Amino acid sequence: MKRLAPLLLLLPCLYTPARAQAEAMLPSAAEVARQADELLDQAYPARGPGGAVLVARGDTVLYRAARGEADIDRHVPLEPDALFRIGSVSKQFAAAGLLTLVEAGKVSLDDPLSKYVADFPGGEGITVEQLLNHTSGVKSYTAIPGYMDGPIRKDLSTAQMVDVFRRQPPDFAPGTQWAYSNSGYVLVGAVIEAASGQPWHAYLQRVLFEPLGMRDTGYGHDPEFAARQVKGYTFDGDKAVPMRPLSMTQPHAAGGLVSNVDDLLKWNRALHEGRVLKNDSYVRMITPVGAAAAKGIEYGFGISRDRVRNQDQLQHGGGIFGFISQLAYVPGPDITVAVLENDDNDVSDGASVLARKLAAIALGQPYPELRPIAVAAAQLRAAEGVYRFEGDITRVLRMVDGRLTAQRSGGKRADLVPIAADDFLYADGFNRLQLLRDAAGAISGIRFFANGEGDGVVGSRTDDALPAEPVAVQLPRAALERLVGAYSGGGMIMKVFVDGESLQAQLPDQPPVHLEARSTTVFQVRETPEAIVEFGPGDAPPQALVLRQNGRELEFKRTP
Repeated sequence: MKRLAPLLLLLPCLYTPARAQAEAMLPSAAEVARQADELLDQAYPARGPGGAVLVARGDTVLYRAARGEADIDRHVPLEPDALFRIGSVSKQFAAAGLLTLVEAGKVSLDDPLSKYVADFPGGEGITVEQLLNHTSGVKSYTAIPGYMDGPIRKDLSTAQMVDVFRRQPPDFAPGTQWAYSNSGYVLVGAVIEAASGQPWHAYLQRVLFEPLGMRDTGYGHDPEFAARQVKGYTFDGDKAVPMRPLSMTQPHAAGGLVSNVDDLLKWNRALHEGRVLKNDSYVRMITPVGAAAAKGIEYGFGISRDRVRNQDQLQHGGGIFGFISQLAYVPGPDITVAVLENDDNDVSDGASVLARKLAAIALGQPYPELRPIAVAAAQLRAAEGVYRFEGDITRVLRMVDGRLTAQRSGGKRADLVPIAADDFLYADGFNRLQLLRDAAGAISGIRFFANGEGDGVVGSRTDDALPAEPVAVQLPRAALERLVGAYSGGGMIMKVFVDGESLQAQLPDQPPVHLEARSTTVFQVRETPEAIVEFGPGDAPPQALVLRQNGRELEFKRTP
């Protein structure tokens, strides 16, 4: 990386052999392409929405391909250079644009919001930095009940967008907590406009996209870019249908850009080489501070930090009606991964999962394939039990329908796939669990590897009895049909319907889940047992339901 050049010039004898050895251990482009082709063939069908991906090491493209269709009605295949809406990947562009204004002395990260947006409630106590790292407490307008159902379709100016959430009560006092806020990045756009005297997207075009030669990146509401992007889709059950409408003025600086994988590589190279920001600004952008630095959050300015195969990774995903995106950068080996998809159903091998697998391939450490071995049911049953970890966290191993499963306290039950006698992969292909045995060969504990990384954490087997399984209640079809309908809450619509003899529910951008009756009004989500749906009482169609999960409640009201 060019940011290290001065140090490298001082230490050429120490650096060069180590770097050369590390590079020699990385896979060739041909090997990356072979494994990536297999991955994409599994992830995307030939007919239907798909995706474009790119994997690079430095400026060298190791893999660039597309699968699926840009237009499913006319069966137009997706091409690698296709333009997609990139959703919240836009945030890092907005953050970098604002930081150029900081460098020019026109903005300070410590400035109050009130300096740029007059009369915003509490604006004198919210800093520019808190907008950038989601610690402002400003409620996300995408979480306003009912907002995503209709108002999202209107063309709005920046001032009108701010008015949408101006009077919403804050989620918390500025700087005290972290909560992802699209409203915060609308305000980032407003600060850019106030300080530059230009629309936020025009400023980014002038100071970022044009100088970097990013000709395929721009404002999604611009007719030129709108006309060039591929069609986006959502799913109604198993069927792909046109995406829900929205005005591209409304994602604003939080998610209003379009791009392709080639331009995203140009961006990663420029940003992380030091051609966009001065080093101090760059470090501020990628370094979580305060509430944003908490474990499991680690959010800078439009960029999150995590790890892949024991390497630091800088990444951000995006989801917007019709599209899912993921852009990642692994600084050590200088690897870029970009994944852009033209449907918003981010399940199974979705963009974030696919990007992580591609990064692991490029690192020469691909995640193990899910190739189960046969293990006798008696051997699996011997592992049943309650295992306790530090912090009073438990994991319950239980046989369900002939499969060994694991469930963290307050978490989702997952199938364990045996890949060796005492070694299991979770069905997502990332998390891993090993059985530990004492000197006599008895199972004494388990070791859990989050994302298959590091040394794992150990949980000791307890003498606690397995928690009782909830008892299912059989309800007549008429009792299920009275619950059918659409319910609005938390800015989402939950559809409840009967499929065959099963009651099911579906939230936007998610697959349907099965609701298993525990009474005439209380149902447990089969796929996520810690989630409970409770309908209002009475024989008439209920007017509301409550979703309870991990100590939180969200009320949904029936819509006409």
